Amino acid sequence: MNVHDSEKIAGIFSEAGYCETGGTDDADVIVLNTCSIREKAEQKFFSELGRLRKAKKNNPDLKIAVAGCIAQQKGKDLFRRFPYVDFVFGPDNIDILQNWVTRNTEHATPDMAGRTQAVALTDNPDYHVKNLPVKRAGRFRAWVSIIYGCNNFCAYCVVPYTRGRERSRPGKDIYNEVKSLAEQGFKEITLLGQNVNSYGRTFPEECDFPDLLRRIHDIDGIERIRFVTSHPRDFSEKLIKAMRDLPKVCEHLHLPLQSGSDKILHLMNRGYTYEDYKNKIDLLRNNIKDIAITTDIIVGFPGESEADFKQTATALAEIGFDGIFAFKYSRRPGTKALDLPGHVDEKVKSQRLSKVLELQESITYNKNKSLEGKVYEILTEGKSPTDGDRLTGRTRTNKIVNFYGEQDLIGSLVNVKILEAKPHSLYGEAVQTPH
Repeated sequence: MNVHDSEKIAGIFSEAGYCETGGTDDADVIVLNTCSIREKAEQKFFSELGRLRKAKKNNPDLKIAVAGCIAQQKGKDLFRRFPYVDFVFGPDNIDILQNWVTRNTEHATPDMAGRTQAVALTDNPDYHVKNLPVKRAGRFRAWVSIIYGCNNFCAYCVVPYTRGRERSRPGKDIYNEVKSLAEQGFKEITLLGQNVNSYGRTFPEECDFPDLLRRIHDIDGIERIRFVTSHPRDFSEKLIKAMRDLPKVCEHLHLPLQSGSDKILHLMNRGYTYEDYKNKIDLLRNNIKDIAITTDIIVGFPGESEADFKQTATALAEIGFDGIFAFKYSRRPGTKALDLPGHVDEKVKSQRLSKVLELQESITYNKNKSLEGKVYEILTEGKSPTDGDRLTGRTRTNKIVNFYGEQDLIGSLVNVKILEAKPHSLYGEAVQTPH
């Protein structure tokens, strides 16, 4: 989601005549788009902003802006800690950046030194219906936001406080954006939302997420449709049937479990039990052959005992995810988890994270190993970042494949035979004429 927000920020600057630089030394403006979902991301941001003090000293005309969730959380306090910052704006105020870029100071107030500092952190109820310019990072795969904000209030998460309540984009706007992307040559889209399953709940007419998928599926030129993220509580049989019946919807689902312990899931305010989750996974696999499933795991949540942690490890082994994003619980200001008893020692959290990653590494490698000798359709995205002699792309199940091929294959759908499995990627050879 932050990647796509950055594309919108870049789009606004590009429309105003700015070009991206290769580094901070040549920049007239630097925008730091921030994430506060975990403490580590916040620490990295503060370190980077601290380093920019010298750049501002060397070039007093340099403008520095802070965007995203940390901007929303810290607000004007950032000016106090970092007086060389010029503009602070939240994720729902990206549209106001257009005014700032054109030197409109409607939202600005002079600081004590007489310099103008601007802030845009206000409620913006119409943000979801505004169509901003976007400078896409890729040529064939594109992000498309369908719903902003979140109503779930998981005990560990700051998103409802930084991105606000759920607001669904109008279906016609999403359809027109995807249609335009198809006309520009994009072949794959990923629909974005904190909880895509909530799409359309506020609409007076009946149009839920599976209905939206069916509408988009009819757009010529789009070959693949993905989406993130689904909340397990709202993941419905209707959506499973839509995934099964719509050929363009890829056989991959990211469904955050977070914990295998019902006690911890309750403390997290997730709204489901492990049995609920497992039943939905079984239903999904019964309907969609060879679907790849990935998830999120948090270890060391307050109150997590060794028995609770073992239930998470058992869940990983039982379900057999294709991949996971695993993290240590991170204290976040304003969240309910801060006030829970039984905060886990950092050393214990690190040990548990290592065990989870080690277990999943084996599961993922064995799953990848089972793909050797099989042929899969790959959307070729470009040169491999790890091996410049090879091309790279993804299967419909979202697995990275590196293979030898000519440059003219980039942007094409190519059938590739998997020759060798690695823990985090696959290697193969093209076996069919691209299309």
